[in-house]
Amino acid sequence: MRAMVLEKPRTPLILKTLADAPPGHGEIRIRVEACAVCRTDLHVVDGELDRPKLPLVPGHEIVGVVEAVGGDVDASLVGSRVGVPWLGFTCGHCPYCRAGLENLCDAPLFTGFTRDGGFATHAIADERFAFELDPAADPVAFAPLLCAGLIGWRALKKAGNARRVGLFGFGAAAHIIAQISVWQGREIYAFTRPGDIQAQRFAISLGASWAGGSDEAPEGLLDAAIIFAPVGELVPTALRSVRKGGRVVCAGIHMSDIPQMPYSILWEEREIVSVANLTRVDAREFFPIARQAQVKTHTIIYSLERANEALDDLRHGRLTGAAVLVP
Repeated sequence: MRAMVLEKPRTPLILKTLADAPPGHGEIRIRVEACAVCRTDLHVVDGELDRPKLPLVPGHEIVGVVEAVGGDVDASLVGSRVGVPWLGFTCGHCPYCRAGLENLCDAPLFTGFTRDGGFATHAIADERFAFELDPAADPVAFAPLLCAGLIGWRALKKAGNARRVGLFGFGAAAHIIAQISVWQGREIYAFTRPGDIQAQRFAISLGASWAGGSDEAPEGLLDAAIIFAPVGELVPTALRSVRKGGRVVCAGIHMSDIPQMPYSILWEEREIVSVANLTRVDAREFFPIARQAQVKTHTIIYSLERANEALDDLRHGRLTGAAVLVP
């Protein structure tokens, strides 16, 4: 197999040829068809998330075909198309797992972080955390749904029944969840980097009612705001944008420090909540809804060897939609 390998944080990935690994008990080996590039991959590569497995193959939005199975896995899965997300394993017996909160498991494994991921021609996954997909699904179009879509969906659920929803950071997750929200009859207000006219036009093209820089404000207050950008300074900005009793959802796994802010912008029962990881239930809910809403992901294809270029384009805000590696 060929893989883009991170040997040390804050260094470029290295293309390597590795021995094909056999799937272990309860595992499957996948021939990777596509793997989307997520901002979390960037946080891992840039050393902003602690204690990754090293050396590491990043990537956790994997679509591929099962080509081998390990012990206690149904052999009929061979030839099936599957998707593999960020959450790659949970213990099943900690208090969180027993309460149906596997996203908060005390002993999890994460694809492309604490186990090798999909920036490769092949990947090993726990069969229980791989979703069977429609054989007719477009691997490139589907790949961003496996994290950007799922985390966006979990964040939107945290926003409750909010009608006027602000999205801070209009990248891969926001462009998916904006389409779901418009289909649900919500109004979407897109906040981008100041001056990013291309992203603002993109948001309007997907049905946003308003789009502007994070230094601007639409008319009227929002019911909720979801922050996808990993920028702590946006938290007080988002709080100022929501009505009394409104909610701000922090959707990223990493965010820069939230600055000191006056209590007055939190008062009147405004709330700040975070989203951590995802669950398999989220996937069972979200994929049918994405199909009903006819979500169209906007993707930019890179060859496997260009993974560093894709990460750099994401790092510097040069993407509209999602980058996807195709081995």
